[in-house]
Amino acid sequence: MNETADAATTSRPADFDPLATDVVDAVRDVYRELQAHRPVAWTNAYGGFWALTRYEDVRDVASDSRTFISSVRAVVPSDPRGLRRPPLNFDAPLHTPYRRALDHTLQRRRLVRLTEPLRRHARETLAPLLEAGEGDIVRGFGSLFPAWVTAEWLNLDLDDAPRLARLAAEWVDAWRRQDAQMVNTRSGEMYDMARALVADRMQHPRPIEEDPASSLLAERHDGQPLDPEQIVGALRQSLVVGMVAPPIVLGAIVEHLGTDLDLQARLRAEPALIPAAIEEFIRLYTPYRGFARTAAHRVELHGRVIQPAEPITLVYAAANRDPDMFADPDEFILDRDNIHEHLGFGRGRHRCAGMALARLSLRIAIETLLESTVEFTATPATRFAQMPELGPTTLQVRLTARA
Repeated sequence: MNETADAATTSRPADFDPLATDVVDAVRDVYRELQAHRPVAWTNAYGGFWALTRYEDVRDVASDSRTFISSVRAVVPSDPRGLRRPPLNFDAPLHTPYRRALDHTLQRRRLVRLTEPLRRHARETLAPLLEAGEGDIVRGFGSLFPAWVTAEWLNLDLDDAPRLARLAAEWVDAWRRQDAQMVNTRSGEMYDMARALVADRMQHPRPIEEDPASSLLAERHDGQPLDPEQIVGALRQSLVVGMVAPPIVLGAIVEHLGTDLDLQARLRAEPALIPAAIEEFIRLYTPYRGFARTAAHRVELHGRVIQPAEPITLVYAAANRDPDMFADPDEFILDRDNIHEHLGFGRGRHRCAGMALARLSLRIAIETLLESTVEFTATPATRFAQMPELGPTTLQVRLTARA
C-alpha cells in the first residue's frame, strides 16, 4: 500500500527508485551516484519524497527544526494509519516535555545500574547459538537481546521481553510492507502493554530518573500534566524504537567481524578498543534511510525547489559515507579523527534519545560475543530491510565457543 500524493507531485520525473532493490551494496551505489550528481533527489515512491544524501545537507536540515518540521512526516514510509505519537512526531514546544521526561531516565547513573542485568541477558540470549554452534544471529540474538534492553529500561515485567521481540519484529515487517491491517493488530497489542504500564505507574509511581512511565506522568507542560493518551503513545513508540535498528546494526557488525577475522581477533585481545570500533561501525552501517522532515515554507536547495507538503528524507546511511566528510568512507578505520561527527544517531532536537543506551547495549553485545567465542565466521547476508531501514535482516554464523 503506497501513500497517496497529488497528481502534480507524482508526475514529476523521478531521479531514482528506492523500491528497485534492497540489496545493501546496490542501494549504496545508488546513493553514491545521487551524492555526486543529484544531492537533492526526487522519487515518486510512497507518494513522492525528496532524498538528501550529502553529509552537510543532512546535518543542516536535521539541525534546523524551525524550517524543517517533524509533525507532518517523520518517517517514509509513514504509519499507514496516519497516527502521530510524541516525541518523534511532535515539534517544539509540544515535543519538549516528552523528550525531557525520557531523558531523565537515560542518565549515566541509570545506565551504570543497567549494565550488569544487560550483561546477564546478553549471555543467556547468546547461549542457544553457542550451544548449536551456528544459526541466524539477527533473528536470534539480535532481535531478542534488544527486547531485554527495552524491558529493563521501561521496567516491564521481564516475561514480556520475548513477546515484545515477536510483536516488534512482526510490526516492523508489516510497516515496511505497508500492511495496515497487520500494523494495526500488532501495534494494538503493544498499545495494550503501554496502557498497562501507565495504569500501574499511576497507582505505584517510581523515581522519575529510573522509570520512563513515572517520569512522563510527573512531567508538566504549561503547568499541566501531559495527556494520558499521549503518554501511552510515547511509551508505545518507546517499545518499538529500540527494537528496529539494533538487530540490523548488530547483524552488519557481526557480518563485518565474521569476514575480517584479523579485526575480530584484535578486538577480542584488546576489548578496550571496542567502544571506538562501535563508533566506526555505527558510521559504516547506519541503518536509517527514511527519517524525514517537511519544510515549513518553500525552500530551494541545490537548485531544486521543495514545497511544504513534500517529505524530505535524511539519508543518514549515505551521509555517513560522504567522501567529502569521511576519507575512504567505505573502509573501517579505527579512531578516525572526526568519527564523533557521524550522524548515526541523527542531529538536532530529534537526535536519538536513547543513544547512550544504544551504545551501551551494542558494546555489551559485542563484548559478550567476543568473550564467549574463540572465533566466529559469517555467511554474506542475502535478506535485507526495506525502507525506512537499510541492512541485513538475517545472518547465518558459525561459532566456536570458548571452552
